[in-house]
Amino acid sequence: MSGLIPQRFVEDLLDRVDLAELIGSRITLKKAGANYKACCPFHDEKTPSFNVRPDKGFYHCFGCGAHGDAISFVREFEGLGFTHAVEELARRAGLEVPYDEAAKHEIQQARTLTDALDFASRFYQSALNGQQGSFARDYLKQRGLDDSIIKQYQVGYAPATGTALFDVASKDLQGPLIETGTVSDKYGRPRDLFRNRVMFPIRNSRGKTIAFGGRTLGDDKAKYINSPESDVFHKSREIFGLFEAKQALKQLDKLLVVEGYMDVIALAQNGIHYAVATLGTATNQDSLTALLRQVRHIVFCFDGDQAGFRAADKAMENALELMADGLHLQFLMLPEGEDPDTLVRKEGPDAFQKRIDGATPFSRYLFDRQSEGLDLQLPENRGELRARTEPLLNKMPRSTLRDAMWHEMLRLCGGRSQWQGRKPQQQGNWKGERRDRVTEERIDVKLSKDSILCLALLEAPDLATEVTELARSSRQFNQAMTFAGFILERKIRDRKSLITTLAMDSQARERFYNLFDGIEHIPTRESTLAAARELLSPNEEATRQQKLATLLRNFANLTADERQELRELSGGTPESST
Repeated sequence: MSGLIPQRFVEDLLDRVDLAELIGSRITLKKAGANYKACCPFHDEKTPSFNVRPDKGFYHCFGCGAHGDAISFVREFEGLGFTHAVEELARRAGLEVPYDEAAKHEIQQARTLTDALDFASRFYQSALNGQQGSFARDYLKQRGLDDSIIKQYQVGYAPATGTALFDVASKDLQGPLIETGTVSDKYGRPRDLFRNRVMFPIRNSRGKTIAFGGRTLGDDKAKYINSPESDVFHKSREIFGLFEAKQALKQLDKLLVVEGYMDVIALAQNGIHYAVATLGTATNQDSLTALLRQVRHIVFCFDGDQAGFRAADKAMENALELMADGLHLQFLMLPEGEDPDTLVRKEGPDAFQKRIDGATPFSRYLFDRQSEGLDLQLPENRGELRARTEPLLNKMPRSTLRDAMWHEMLRLCGGRSQWQGRKPQQQGNWKGERRDRVTEERIDVKLSKDSILCLALLEAPDLATEVTELARSSRQFNQAMTFAGFILERKIRDRKSLITTLAMDSQARERFYNLFDGIEHIPTRESTLAAARELLSPNEEATRQQKLATLLRNFANLTADERQELRELSGGTPESST
């Protein structure tokens, strides 16, 4: 619909919007010269990397790459479409969007549908509080819901009579109710879709009702049913509970994705307000994209049965193509037979929050699942692990995360010495806690001294001065000297700043992209720094031997002073001066 708004109006609107004021009304900005800085609202960070340039009319995050103008910000922050974002900015600026007639008709039609659905939601809430809703109220009370949470999520009740909603709707609402499928005319006469069900309205980012989910109170074959898709409801892109989460929390840092409406509401009643549910049997790429518009940190929570693991595996596979650097996905598998609703009431919110905090990271979940049933002592099974894992990693976009996971795969599938003489591996055990990890052993890696120094610089950039001095004095370590020179030139003092520069600076990325090619196994940080320290601060005899070897290699080109030094190092006597 964006093409139906004149481009000239969009440009004029952007000229009128004070970007700093707009963004500052939603997050805290700090003045930095002519610009503003803040912690990015689109990913988790402690050091501000989000920059606002009011004079240029754009924002940019050096951490996650988020970039855009006022319309982009409102779309991403509020989860709105282009048209609604323009409407929001126009409202702030006191302007009216000049739609053409076709657009006006389409917008009016959508508003008519949501008006009808809002009416249905109010009817269901009234029915819950009426005499006919007593059984539904008892059911909700039995499930532990209080009046305040029922009101917050606008839970209602659809009466058992077949046309209760249709009969109370006015003539101008009956058509839209049929159009949205809330009332069916499939057999030539109107009949309510939802009958004798607890009703959960599904609301969009502006709080308008766009569909319903209904839980039966009888013996219907379908325990839950949802509204059919319509012009205002697209099942794969909608998130239940997102509007309520944004209302309850000033800023969403992460989302806990659960499987059911009652799970979302029960968690909210217990103080966990960032739980939401996708609509369908699996989290697909559309719903993942919708979630990632809101946050960069998602925890998937599934029941610990086979169906739960299948759903988790599907979510993992659908996330592969979206896994860029800066995204943080985790998986929380509950004890078998439990769901969030029952478990949070049984063990309390603090214990449940600890489960969330200890959820399995995306990379660990992938390797744990793919290695299930494999004994990695056997070469055949290590080959099987690679055959299972490599196609999954190939789906991921190029990123630091993908490279790290690739090295982890190579390490787990490692060489001969990794499996010889090891005890039999114990089988993993989830049962609601983290699965026992595959037994892992570090491989002793023989790296060149140049590579060791480069790895040490990556871990501790403050070694750059010492590395430069060593490289100059020994006339070796060309790669390390170049890398150290770059670090000193940019005045980089810590690892995080170095990683950020290598990731965000295109020239630096191109210059050092292949620096660690050929290194399949990375030593631990401690081993790397210890090896580097031996090179940088060797004992006296090692220093003598190193200098002696260097002078002998360049014997033909030695100066008089260097020849004198060579004699002294080799135990000869100084030449007498003439």
